Amino acid sequence: QQISRMLMKLFQRASLDKPGQVDRRAAEFTLSLLVAMYDRSGTGYVKTRSAAAALISLSGDTLLAKYRAFFQFYAVPDGKANLITRSALRSLLTALNQIPAIVGEGCTWSCVEIAIRDCFHGVLNTAIVEEKFLSWLRSEPAILLWLPTCYRLLATEMVSHQARCR
Repeated sequence: QQISRMLMKLFQRASLDKPGQVDRRAAEFTLSLLVAMYDRSGTGYVKTRSAAAALISLSGDTLLAKYRAFFQFYAVPDGKANLITRSALRSLLTALNQIPAIVGEGCTWSCVEIAIRDCFHGVLNTAIVEEKFLSWLRSEPAILLWLPTCYRLLATEMVSHQARCR
């Protein structure tokens, strides 16, 4: 219910910003997608953070903005700084892995663990700062390769030029 209401508000605002460009059933379709990805057992429960990760990743924002939003949602406060722990990264990667999995392209649990090990390579602490997290994401880890690929595809759709094709 909570996610449904949030999606209704989100798409209502979007339709005000982009009149005529938002399907009136967008909230319903998005909720169906989130349920298919995150409630396969039919419990009627979808974790808010998982839904947020999916919405962030599927948004039209820049990659850097998406990466920063992931950090904000999954980081834990530690004194004056926020940090990503291995556990938080595992939750994020597991949630994001459900997106390609919905079309049969997800990877195994071991892929998540390999990605975590790669992200924390050379790190002695139990958590990492935002810059290390962003640097790792910019290296395009295999588990998330679909994310920059989709971003680039979307970016090319917006390109127009004066050349004529024959």
